[in-house]
Order: sequence, then C-alpha cells, then structure tokens
Amino acid sequence: MSQLFSPLQLGTLKLSNRIVVAPMCQYSAVDGQASDWHLIHLGGFALSGAGLLILEASAVEARGRITHADLGLYDDANEAALAKVLASVRRYSDMPIGIQLAHAGRKASTQRPWDGGQAIAPDASHGWQTISASAQAFKDGDPVPLAADVDDLDGIVEAFAASAQRAQRLGLDLIELHGAHGYLLHQFLSPLSNHRQDDYGGSLENRLRLLLRVFDAVHARVPTLPIGVRLSATDWVDGGWDVEQSTVLSLELQRRGCAYIHVSSGGNSMQQQIKIGPGYQLPFARAIKQALSIPVIGVGQITEPQQAEAAIVDGDADAVALARGLLYDPRWPWHAAAALGAKTKAPPQYLRCEPFAVKGLFETMSPRR
Repeated sequence: MSQLFSPLQLGTLKLSNRIVVAPMCQYSAVDGQASDWHLIHLGGFALSGAGLLILEASAVEARGRITHADLGLYDDANEAALAKVLASVRRYSDMPIGIQLAHAGRKASTQRPWDGGQAIAPDASHGWQTISASAQAFKDGDPVPLAADVDDLDGIVEAFAASAQRAQRLGLDLIELHGAHGYLLHQFLSPLSNHRQDDYGGSLENRLRLLLRVFDAVHARVPTLPIGVRLSATDWVDGGWDVEQSTVLSLELQRRGCAYIHVSSGGNSMQQQIKIGPGYQLPFARAIKQALSIPVIGVGQITEPQQAEAAIVDGDADAVALARGLLYDPRWPWHAAAALGAKTKAPPQYLRCEPFAVKGLFETMSPRR
C-alpha cells in the first residue's frame, strides 16, 4: 500500500492522503478581497485529489500584505468575499481547506512579482509604511521599516487572533501561521533581522516570544481548530536562524498544542546561499521530525510520485506539500495515485477520464456537507 496515499491526522483533522496543496500567493485580490481568480484557482485544486488545500498567505492587517493585491482576512469585506468563493468550491468538493495567516512586516508594500516586485515607498501609489522587528530594510535601497513598539506587537497578536476567528466563521478546517520566508514572524526569530534590546530580541527565548504569543492567542481564540506553523528551518546564512533553533521552537510549539510543523527555508536575507536540487529542503524536515511527535510537512522541489513516496517511507516527512509542481500539473495527485497503485478522488463529472490501464483509480468526490 502506498504510504503517500495513507491517512494522516493533523490535530482533530483527518486527511485521506498525505499530499498538501501548499499556500500559493496569487496577487489577485482587491483591497484584500478574494476575486473570481481565486474561485478558478482554488476550484481546480479542490478537485485534484490532494488530501488538503491551504489557502495562500492571507494578511491579518492591511499593512501586512506583501502587495496591494494580496488576499486578506482582516475585515468584514474580506470575510464576505472569501465566504462566497468557499461556498462555490464546497458545492463540488469535500476536500479539507485551511488558510495560512500572515504578516509581511518589512517585506510588505511591494509591487506584484510580474510588475517587478520592487519595494514601494510609503508615499507612493500602492505603498505604505512597513513595520518590523528592527528599523532595518530587507535590502539596500528599500524603505526602512519602523521598529515595532509594544503597542504595535499587542495589536499584531490581536490581529492574528481576530483573523483566526474569521477563519473559523468561514468553516475553514485548519489554520497555518506563517513564520517563514522572511516575513514578520520570521523577522523576529532571526538574529539577522532582529536587533532589539527588549524582551523580544537578543536571546533565543526572547526572539521566539512574538510567534509563541501569536500561537497562544490564536489557539485560545479557536481552540477546536488544528493550528500548524510554517517555518524557514534556516536562513542559509552563517550566524542566522538555523535548524537547531527551529527545533527548539518546534518543540515549544508542540508543547503548546501545535498540530504540525511545515518546514521550508530561506527568504530573510539577500546574503542567503541556497543549494537547490530535488528535495533540497527535506533534510531539514527530517531533522526537525526526529525531535517531534507531531506531524511534519516537507517541501522543496518534490516533483515525482516515487520521490514523494520515498519522503514518507524513509521518514523525511509525514506529508509533502507541492506548489509549483501542482501549478504545472494540477492533476498531479491523480497521476501519483496511478503510478503508485493507489486510489484518489475525482468529481463524478470527471470519472469517465479514468484510463483503462488503471481502472479503479477513482473514488467519487462528494459535495461538502
């Protein structure tokens, strides 16, 4: 039996298989509100046969958006727009859906990637004043962020908790906190971006404080929802955030009731030296997994079914998350199931496409009840 297509428990949520549609920023929202693009994008992946779909990084406040076109979940209009999209998706798919809650910190106020991705000055069109652990820009020439004061941090913690409540009202099945890729929570974790002299800087205990406060606030506000955390396991820079510190944080999150850890890397420094190749981030997931009893999700150039199966069998991760690979092949879970002799779900409208050579591949997907 394929281990990739075996069930997995994330807190109170049971997945039918171990393939996760990773959060993928689409930069297609208007004032944080989901658009018809999100319906098309998410609707397709909800029919893919994966075990879990996690919505893209969704800002918990307007200044926490990477770009002016980021998805948000910080006001009633955001919530209503996303509710409409989710109602349509659930009409045809029973796939569990989670959301990644995020704050971009100093990496906010930028152009969309296809518009160049440059930082935008606070007084320019589509720009605003950013905030971070310290008054240090992400790269030379970028506008300098404000160093968050205690009132700012209290407000950010509350913003995450309030967005989590909105997620629960929307009937989402899971919440993932974005502590990776150089965004705000990662900015506080890493000594490369956190030069504070107060209770939120200096020692590892202090640098963990904001993320742990956010986790505790979200967990208290939505105690019945599984809450996971995505981490960059390393900055890929000597003297920066690393696997050992990530493991300490992961153990503390596990103690507090975290449902899983989602292991990525990088994104916090222009000096990063990343060694990219197939499965290049799986060793980080494996190292963290060995210290934990909760599930670990692995990522990083996982493109082939046998590669994903091996990651589970060999103990690198408990699940694998795909993003670019699924954009290129939105039916990747179908093809993986066929290659591994497993079954997956398809909507009744698509059952006739089942190849003769793999008869019995599909089980019928049901609407959300």
